[in-house]
Amino acid sequence: MKYFGIVSGAFLGALFLNFGCNNNEVDLETASSFDNIQSEILNKSCAVSGCHLSETDGTFPQHGLILTEGKAYENLVNAITKNPTAKEENLKRVIPFDADNSLLYQKLLFETSHKSNKNFGSIMPLGKEMLFTGQIEYIRRWIEAGAPKTGNVAEVSLLKDSTPVLKKFDALAAPTAGQGYQVKLDPFEIYPYFEREIFVHKPLNNSESIFVNKFQLKMHPGSHHFILYGFRNKQSLPALNEIRDLRNKDLSFNYTTLQQIGNHVFYFGGSESNLTFNFPEGTAVELPANMTFDVNSHYFNKGAKAYNGEVYMNLYTVAKEKVKKTLKVLDLGNSTFVLPPKQTTVTTRDFKFDKNVRIVTLFSHTHKLGEKFEILIKGGTRNGEIIYTSTNWEHPAKIDFANPIALKAGEGLTSRITYNNYTDQTIRFGFTSEDEMGIIFGYYYEE
Repeated sequence: MKYFGIVSGAFLGALFLNFGCNNNEVDLETASSFDNIQSEILNKSCAVSGCHLSETDGTFPQHGLILTEGKAYENLVNAITKNPTAKEENLKRVIPFDADNSLLYQKLLFETSHKSNKNFGSIMPLGKEMLFTGQIEYIRRWIEAGAPKTGNVAEVSLLKDSTPVLKKFDALAAPTAGQGYQVKLDPFEIYPYFEREIFVHKPLNNSESIFVNKFQLKMHPGSHHFILYGFRNKQSLPALNEIRDLRNKDLSFNYTTLQQIGNHVFYFGGSESNLTFNFPEGTAVELPANMTFDVNSHYFNKGAKAYNGEVYMNLYTVAKEKVKKTLKVLDLGNSTFVLPPKQTTVTTRDFKFDKNVRIVTLFSHTHKLGEKFEILIKGGTRNGEIIYTSTNWEHPAKIDFANPIALKAGEGLTSRITYNNYTDQTIRFGFTSEDEMGIIFGYYYEE
């Protein structure tokens, strides 16, 4: 099995935000390298409310990481991460003498330096300008020097280097003619202190049915996710090529857009700024002629300066005669649950197939109250077997089964989701980030 971090839905917090200040002056020349990292980076960008400040932060259940003074070092060095992709690749939060296998370092990079070439979730700080080149290099050198708690092992001048990591965002080159199609969102403004989520109904401009066996995604930093949705009901679709905001500038919701979300069917997407995904050999997703997508992008801006979002996705195609199995999209949601305030609730929902199927990929989607998402087999000789577990709602595991899960007609899947409603409100299914969801996504083929 392969595990990937992916899709999430609306998201209220980020792991590393350049909010807050440390009023305690530190002599950078005489302080230890780690003390400098604490005062100049962690205190200002990470150990802030809603992120890595305390166990009461809404994001704590997914990352389990506190980065305040007196706790950060022990919580980083040689500490096990909760990131499923990083765990599979044997990364820890910080491994002394090994920056490439330290998740702290990898989460700061626009392009991974890890030998697996895998992505480990959204670039940090999410919704803010990336750390400067010098800051990232200071952390790298500290790790490569053994990540000591005391002693000065990296040049202080690096902390004063304001060279941007991403000087210019380069567009993703489109597939060559006959090799695929590109869907893109040209630059659009992300307002200061604003969470902007937009939808644009776009045509793919394919005159005949096509088979997609690979997709590639590239996003300007600051994005939580990008998704291509189809429509369940093809009647009364949104106008083409018009931006529809989920939230208005006054922070009120656009309820027309909210209603349209209920007509969506997931096709392709991801949360990594750079992502390439290949479907299993001999399989592909068929798209009908004249396909249109509702293109969804979700950006955060936690700073006082506006910036532009920009996204490109390439869909690569293969000739029909090379496709042995045509993939269909799994979209199995539970919308009937009720989550009482101040308690943990476990919900279950069964879904049965009316034909023999084989499942090749599974992933999941909840909002911030989802602590654990399990998928079990329903019926047959493997009844009750857990085939999927994810404990990160922001970047849920995506599992690609080397041996597809075989289910007979009448058998199916069960979603078992643990929610921790720490709020004072009763929470139900809904499309905003204040509501909850519980959806099984994936790909399968019929036998």
